[in-house]
Amino acid sequence: MKYPKELKYTKTHEWVRREGGKVTAGITDYAQHEISDVVFVEIPKVGQAAQREKPISVVESVKAAFDIYAPVSGKVTKVNTELESDPGRVNHDCYGEGWFFELEMADEREWQSLMTAEEYENSLKQEAK
Repeated sequence: MKYPKELKYTKTHEWVRREGGKVTAGITDYAQHEISDVVFVEIPKVGQAAQREKPISVVESVKAAFDIYAPVSGKVTKVNTELESDPGRVNHDCYGEGWFFELEMADEREWQSLMTAEEYENSLKQEAK
């Protein structure tokens, strides 16, 4: 599995890419693999407030439904509407075309508290024990 070094990660398996004061988020390679075949994605609404570590989206697979959590607090500025008609993008390109939403960050300190790729990989190893 791959975990790009330029991204940050959450303990709930979301990845985060920063561009200025905005972040784009999706689920990690590990998460999409565990979830299996994604059949539906409920994306948030543009303008919706997001609170760090609170559910903001839902992914359904052939296995079950899973909450997706906001990696930082802020306001939703953009969503990937392509996932509504092609949710399988999450499985095929989780770090690219499978992104979920973009947030305008409310607190810089929340960005600093996210895990690096190495820290995320180490947390997965600890989970597996």
